[in-house]
Amino acid sequence: MRRIRPAAVAAMLLAAPAAAQVAEPWQPPVLTTERYNEDWSDLADPARRSGRWTEPFKYMPLDDAGRSYLTTGIEVRLRNEAYRNNLWGGADAPDDGYLWLRAMPYADLHVGAARIFVQPIAAYAIGVQPSPGPVDQTRVDLLQGFADVVLPLDGEATLRLRAGRELIGLGTERLVGTRYGPNVPLAFDGGRAILHSGRATINLLYVLPVEARADSFDDRSSPTRRLWGAYVTRTLGSAGGTGIDLYYLGYRNSRAAFDQGEGRETRHTIGLRSFGAAGNWRWNVEGVWQFGHFAGAPIRAWTLGTELVRSFPDTPLKPQLTLRANIVSGDHDRDDPRLQTFNALFPKGKYFGELSPIGPYNIVNAHLGAGIDLGHGFGLGLAGMAFWRESTGDGIYDIPGHLIRSGEGSDARFVGKEAEATLSWLATPELEISASLSFFKPGAFIRDTGPARTIRMIGLESNFRF
Repeated sequence: MRRIRPAAVAAMLLAAPAAAQVAEPWQPPVLTTERYNEDWSDLADPARRSGRWTEPFKYMPLDDAGRSYLTTGIEVRLRNEAYRNNLWGGADAPDDGYLWLRAMPYADLHVGAARIFVQPIAAYAIGVQPSPGPVDQTRVDLLQGFADVVLPLDGEATLRLRAGRELIGLGTERLVGTRYGPNVPLAFDGGRAILHSGRATINLLYVLPVEARADSFDDRSSPTRRLWGAYVTRTLGSAGGTGIDLYYLGYRNSRAAFDQGEGRETRHTIGLRSFGAAGNWRWNVEGVWQFGHFAGAPIRAWTLGTELVRSFPDTPLKPQLTLRANIVSGDHDRDDPRLQTFNALFPKGKYFGELSPIGPYNIVNAHLGAGIDLGHGFGLGLAGMAFWRESTGDGIYDIPGHLIRSGEGSDARFVGKEAEATLSWLATPELEISASLSFFKPGAFIRDTGPARTIRMIGLESNFRF
């Protein structure tokens, strides 16, 4: 399931003062990475307001009837990352220490059933070697800008039609994510139709990923890649925390590259996900099958991901244990034109943790994590991970899908193991400060195929958001 950030907890805290004023306390919306999903229209009722200083920015009525209103907000983030032995000490990935800075204000204008959402971004990087890439810096540009309208259908069903540029996160963002962790999130240009009917939501989309470029106001739709499909979510039970996702995604890339070679890729993805909660348990299980053609030859690929979480809310420090296991197919034989490498399409950033040199391609991953509540807004997380190649006929890739070590020259499966510790402090409902320390010790495959030093990373972050 999608991770709830500490800022989401902050949003819930804002409702506490209002509890004494209304019979059924209103819960402010959870702050999301997309921001456009937040509905603050209930603040039109004075009884819903708690007096929090942010509320005047969240609901600005533009007429007496309250049918037209404006919502505003901003995120300002500073993040420092320092690497030693980046990519296990390769000459093309020197030790690196840099500062990411980004500001993302937004304005959300509602006029009846119509709406215009605009979010610019100012993203800069200092100290990236040899030079900032697309995830580091885009200077000043349009991150999101779209218009949509909601059309009523029979009963309580509605159809939302949207066109423009937006961040899109589907499900747990295994295949379509916002790339929120790096400095420049991933947006898409195109259109969506979103049907809500009872407990079901259907997303129909046709979009092109936006490529961040070096100068201001020069980001453009990709000329080589496009994505289309349908994503259906059906909740089970009245709480809405349990349900299933069923989806089809089509993808085309005229310049695809794998360990096997380069060529035109047309790939079709069918997935099924079950998620839910029962008592102090939560689960998330997702299976995906892919088929299509790469360089004229068939594609047959797959993945299975599982997550099980157990909380202990009545125990001191309120510990939470997380167990994850992922298996992602790789190519069997680089000399055979048939391709079995799974393509994660547009996955979330920092996929396996704060330090994620490896992406979800040709990989088997086991993850054991624990989190505790230290009180006064402090939280501590610890995690250990191990990685193996799913197929010895394929290499390993980074999160965007670029090959970082070819499978040639080694029959070893073990890629390495990683340990990570994170400390976060919710200083105010709007300000979170965090630090992380990560180590990745290489295994036999890394030692066989090149430099094999232990990667060390320290991350420091300050994030202000409302």
